Amino acid sequence: MTLSKHFPADFTWGVATSAFQIEGASAADGKGPSIWDTFCSKPGNIKDHSDGSVACDHYHRYRDDVDLIASLGVDAYRFSMAWSRVQPTGKGAWNQAGFDFYERLLDQLAAKGIKAHLTLYHWDLPQGLQDGGGWMNRDTAHRFADYAQEVARRFGNRIEAIATHNEPWCTANLGYGNAQFAPGVADARQAIQVSHHLLLSHGLAMSAMRAVGASAKLGIVLNQWTADPATPSAADRAMAELEYARSVQWFMDPIFKGRYPELALRAHGANAPQVHDGDFGVICQPIDFLGCNYYFRSWCSAANPPLPAPGKDGFTDMGWEIHPQGLTELLLKLKAEYALPPIYITENGMANPDELIGAEVPDEARIAFVRGHLAALQAAMDQGVDVRGYFLWSLLDNFEWNSGYAKRFGIVHVDYATQQRTLKDSAIWYRDFIASHP
Repeated sequence: MTLSKHFPADFTWGVATSAFQIEGASAADGKGPSIWDTFCSKPGNIKDHSDGSVACDHYHRYRDDVDLIASLGVDAYRFSMAWSRVQPTGKGAWNQAGFDFYERLLDQLAAKGIKAHLTLYHWDLPQGLQDGGGWMNRDTAHRFADYAQEVARRFGNRIEAIATHNEPWCTANLGYGNAQFAPGVADARQAIQVSHHLLLSHGLAMSAMRAVGASAKLGIVLNQWTADPATPSAADRAMAELEYARSVQWFMDPIFKGRYPELALRAHGANAPQVHDGDFGVICQPIDFLGCNYYFRSWCSAANPPLPAPGKDGFTDMGWEIHPQGLTELLLKLKAEYALPPIYITENGMANPDELIGAEVPDEARIAFVRGHLAALQAAMDQGVDVRGYFLWSLLDNFEWNSGYAKRFGIVHVDYATQQRTLKDSAIWYRDFIASHP
């Protein structure tokens, strides 16, 4: 695929972060603990034994970071709010000091002409709610709706877009399915039930935000991928079909079709979620946009041992196959299956073993990654997929969840000892690419 210089004039260019990964100030100004604070405190959970207590110190350095964002020439900034910063236990009293931080951040963005795209939940549940059962407790969905409504009441008319959740697949499957992420549960039945409560919370939050008349566009962000059979064998094709049903369709079907996919339900068997009457009516309501996070495809091989993915375009530092054409295939498949609202590519990027050399950070591999995926995005748009914007993940090197600080996704290098920010070559390339558009 070849990348032209012709995206629509009103196409949104952005960068993205999340609260726990960059903010630090984990107990400042009344902030309560989140499940990630607790998870980090348990030995063995984080590969480099680090935590998010300081991270990129964005809480104190947000003004400089907004200046940095503005220097890239982007239109928009996608970030998340730390729920326990504005409501320390996830219910009850609000923390005004927490809201004041986000007010100041929004002021800085507005002063630079940068549109704010807010994510309400990027995996950092208040520990107070976890103590009451977390996402396994159906009541948490209602507490999330209360939180969403308060945020929309305060900020809903000065934010461009609000996403309820970021990647609920990860919350459910990595947090409750294999204990890789907080809260560190390994139970398939719980993971599937949690996925339903997350979807329910999305629907409840959409209604709650609309009830206060928020003018922001409202939607959800899902991590998605194609599932490709390693060979034409029946076993590989069946594996790929089931993988797609259990991942992409499991979240898309309830939102757009008001049901779970039958193939996945049969596979889950006795672990299928408990669904109350009326749940799908809450979940299946119009959304103003769909956020799609794309990093890799799923390679499905029933062989023992499995056949490796071809990896002709290489692998990232996370070990993920680089497969840009999968983004084209995914978007076309979604367009064929669902009545879609406008789409934003809300995350796309790569971890790379970057090093600061003098005053520069050469990362040609990341430039090639972004260029290839933008070409794949253009190919989908040329075939009629309505994509309105692209957010590069991520603005800064940051706390990469259970990998700690060992993996660098940023287009801006962060020296964690000094908090010095340095534009990588990819940031300069992205800036110049955006500037080349009318």
